[in-house]
Amino acid sequence: MKLDPLSTTLHALADPTRRAILSRLRQGQAGVTELAEPFEMSLPAISKHLKVLEKAGLITRSREAQWRPCRLQPKPLKQASDWLEGYREMWEQSLDRLEVYLQELQSKGPKHGSAKR
Repeated sequence: MKLDPLSTTLHALADPTRRAILSRLRQGQAGVTELAEPFEMSLPAISKHLKVLEKAGLITRSREAQWRPCRLQPKPLKQASDWLEGYREMWEQSLDRLEVYLQELQSKGPKHGSAKR
């Protein structure tokens, strides 16, 4: 079953190792060995993560002599961000309504249980 581009991107982002790799690539291109340094996993395991990121279009890999640099490709992140934006707006509107409701409650003051004996 082939996933749509957004599903492929979200699948790639679901793993913390892949997110950490993308964070590192925000600083600039890096080779597989450099990307593997912070992780306690084999180079083949890192390569599998890189394949998932590459399949999602989040990175590109090239070859320069013996060095195989990876580069971040932000376009799929923008597409995911655009999709999530609608949900952010929904939550903000919901929180705005909650804030108005709480202000109304506070302006009415305490109704009972506040009488002194």
